[in-house]
Amino acid sequence: MILIFSYVEDLFENFQEERLKRLKHRMKVYFDASRPDHQEALRALWYATYPDQELHGLISDQWKEMGWQGRDPSTDFRGAGFISLENLLFFAKTFSTSFQRLLKKQGGKRAAWEYPFAVAGVNVTFMIMQMLDLEASNQLIFIAAKPRTFFRSVFLQMLSDNEWAFDLLYCVAFVVMDKQWLERNATYMEFNEVLKSTRAQLERELLMDDVLRIEDMPSYSLLS
Repeated sequence: MILIFSYVEDLFENFQEERLKRLKHRMKVYFDASRPDHQEALRALWYATYPDQELHGLISDQWKEMGWQGRDPSTDFRGAGFISLENLLFFAKTFSTSFQRLLKKQGGKRAAWEYPFAVAGVNVTFMIMQMLDLEASNQLIFIAAKPRTFFRSVFLQMLSDNEWAFDLLYCVAFVVMDKQWLERNATYMEFNEVLKSTRAQLERELLMDDVLRIEDMPSYSLLS
């Protein structure tokens, strides 16, 4: 019986390690405007966001509508890489109602100087990467561990349950950020403070005893 349990435990750890390896690889991929697959992902994001509006080019003033800083969105991926584009695309396809609501700044009293949607999304990706600190050792240490180790350990369990756990956490983080933005009646100058409070909210929810999956997080209910 002990041997069977040990075998199953080893399989689980190998499975978890493989998923973590794939996620780490995604995090290390830089956006490369010369790669056809990256170009196609950018086009896919456009048409997932504006399905009835033709894109004139990968460098175009149209991108400013989505909240990129300039005509060429590729310059805004430097902070978080290709995974930040994947996160936006996942959000657009999986929770289109929430995605469109945040994009169009619907609901609540909005500031005159709102956060730029797409650039905010890249920052949310970077924030989650910092919070989880997945480049550190992934041993599950529960005694005398630093708080960040707990978040990482909890997330690794969630990743074992769902390979898209990072992308789902991203969607939760984005809607939490927007909710806190509205509650604070924030302006763009306060964006970093809102991002910090968003991270704190995510950390609180990840450590709740009954949260075993991303879908168990209280703020997951904000998505639609």
